[in-house]
Amino acid sequence: METNYQESSSCLPREKLFLQGAGALSDSELLAILLGSGSAGQDVFTLSHKVLKFIDANQESLSPQELIKIRGIGKAKAALLGAMWEFARRRIRPEGQKIRCARDILPLVHHLNDRKQEHFIQISLNGAHEVIKTRIVTVGLANAAQVHPREVFYGAISDCAAAVIVAHNHPSGETTPSQEDLQVTRKLRGAAATLAIPLLDHIIFSRRGYYSFLENGQMCG
Repeated sequence: METNYQESSSCLPREKLFLQGAGALSDSELLAILLGSGSAGQDVFTLSHKVLKFIDANQESLSPQELIKIRGIGKAKAALLGAMWEFARRRIRPEGQKIRCARDILPLVHHLNDRKQEHFIQISLNGAHEVIKTRIVTVGLANAAQVHPREVFYGAISDCAAAVIVAHNHPSGETTPSQEDLQVTRKLRGAAATLAIPLLDHIIFSRRGYYSFLENGQMCG
């Protein structure tokens, strides 16, 4: 028998959406609304977390054939999620967005604010500093120092990017860069110089705010 989140006594995502707006919901809460119900042995929130993990790992394409491999996702839910993904891809794209400062990046990454693992993101820009592509490079590493330049710049090269910005979340909420963050920034700057694809900024973000290496004078030297 399916467990419907509407039967739960906890704060309901649908109620929260009406009271605070869709922007106040986490990704897992938005997915819970789309899924509507869980399955035998797992509630809708458990299921939404599984789907979210799958989406993070397969962001290039959300295939219904792959989704149904998740326990609790049948053909109906897989079709709904696949259709939702394609609709969003067609209608709500960051491509072409002009990036003028660090704050312009935040709308592209804010949905990762509440993640419990670090997500390292690479953003490719064209010569006019418009977004070509935003992608998650790694998930769940102990610290940013483990990010390899090859993983960051592989996508940028395939995008024919003129410049790159990187960002990652701090699950702790603290946005001050660690020694590891400083180390990976230096490493990426070196790779960027070799490849002649400028690294414009490294942004650390959380629900508390953000830290821009560029705004703090740490992108040169």
